Amino acid sequence: MNRRNFLAATGASVIAANSVIAQLDGKEDPFKEVKNLLAGNKPLIWVFTGDSITHGALHTFGWRSYVEHFAERVRWELKRMNDVVINTGASGDVLNNLSSKSDWRIFQFRPNVVSLMIGTNDCRNAEKGKDVFRRSFADLLEKTQKNNAVLLLNTPNLIDFVKAPERSALADYAGLIRELAAKYKLPLVDHFAYWTEETRNSSKLQMWLNDGSIHPNNFGHLVLARKIFQDLGIFDAKSPTCRLFVP
Repeated sequence: MNRRNFLAATGASVIAANSVIAQLDGKEDPFKEVKNLLAGNKPLIWVFTGDSITHGALHTFGWRSYVEHFAERVRWELKRMNDVVINTGASGDVLNNLSSKSDWRIFQFRPNVVSLMIGTNDCRNAEKGKDVFRRSFADLLEKTQKNNAVLLLNTPNLIDFVKAPERSALADYAGLIRELAAKYKLPLVDHFAYWTEETRNSSKLQMWLNDGSIHPNNFGHLVLARKIFQDLGIFDAKSPTCRLFVP
């Protein structure tokens, strides 16, 4: 993907994100259910799942992944010490595989909240993979609802399309995830749109990626965690986790 197409794709992504946000204006906070759970006294089970980005292996150089930052923020800083945070992200995963193995990967843990970040590998199938993605998503959502859990969606982080042209459809998949969130009225943390805006006309993207193309490094995982904190209303600039340095 050349620079012109890259800018067009990411620009379209931000427009789509703003459209979804506009649709939610004046309506109930999509994060209200998760916020209410956090405000309550009942211990919660959180399952974070997805691909290598959620897995958080290798590219953080031993530093915490965004899931581990979430656990520190919630279980220690918010004093929800009886909450359980589980990470079943697996490198190389796609939604179809995850959905088919969800009884093992997710629901054996009886979660209250399932956080899903997926699409960075699915997008390699481009347009022809979208129907499979939609069907797999509908199957996973049905199982989540049957298990009385809340599905918290996340778009993947922005990547360097010049260095990873085989994933040039990722912006489209981020848009598809937004569509699914709007259709089913699900909470969505839009990392892709946030990273696109924050890294525009700067070198931040390369500072947030370990391999220079796809995987967040330790700083990138902090950015992912902070966006989740902000959307769930638990960001506090004075907290040790929230005030960690990010370039």
